[in-house]
Amino acid sequence: MRALMLSAALVTALPVAAQDAQTLADIRAELGQLSAQIQGLRQELVASGAQGIQAAGGASALERMDSMEAQLSRLTSRTEALENRVNQVVSDGTNRVGDLEFRLCELEPGCDIGSIGQTASLGGSAAPANPVTAPAPNSTPAPAGASLAMNEQADFDRAKGVLDQGDFRGAADLFKTFAETYPGGPLTGEALYLRGEALKQSGETSAAARAWLDAFSADPTGNRAPDSLLMLGTALGDLGQQVEACATLAEVPLRFPAAPAAGEAQAALTRLNCQ
Repeated sequence: MRALMLSAALVTALPVAAQDAQTLADIRAELGQLSAQIQGLRQELVASGAQGIQAAGGASALERMDSMEAQLSRLTSRTEALENRVNQVVSDGTNRVGDLEFRLCELEPGCDIGSIGQTASLGGSAAPANPVTAPAPNSTPAPAGASLAMNEQADFDRAKGVLDQGDFRGAADLFKTFAETYPGGPLTGEALYLRGEALKQSGETSAAARAWLDAFSADPTGNRAPDSLLMLGTALGDLGQQVEACATLAEVPLRFPAAPAAGEAQAALTRLNCQ
């Protein structure tokens, strides 16, 4: 049951699901506008009398309008059904990720379940505002086209520098603060992934697993998504959660077949004797 929960949570983390739902709503609105325009043209054509209908192509003009209206009605219905399905999938996937966060907290010593809070909607991160200056040399640059909040790059570089110096606990705390300060930012997924690395180096495997889950949930299609999913599955295996580990690792080559992490996941599946 837990394996099914995890697998479904990962599979249903559809790319840019929130954006798709908005696009579908726009399409539905445009279809409604087209339908209204066709009805207006029909009324004008009928009002013009027999001469106007003949000039427009005869009775076949009205038949073509009937056909177009029927097609628009079918497209509108399918768009509404798809929009509802996307919303259901996002809601279900978010709930399942929240369940996994709860289970990971139970495995982590000293974790306060009450502090977990509400799970962010999959793919529904807020867009950052206020562009900032270019990144400092030797820093991890933001994805192309992304804008950074004030001091975002500097705060990330500071946490990365602490990690590079071997202060894993300090780096984990800084990356956590960074993710809380810049939720949905272009560097948040990378920060959460590196937080997992820092916690792993500190020997806090369950906390590292939760960090990698957060990293994947924050950006399920980002550059770090394959690695976050791989490391989450590996950590679950280290925690003795073999069923969940196998379900998670199996998702890596399915979702990211071209990523280097896919080959590593296959090797990990073999080591764990996953069926």
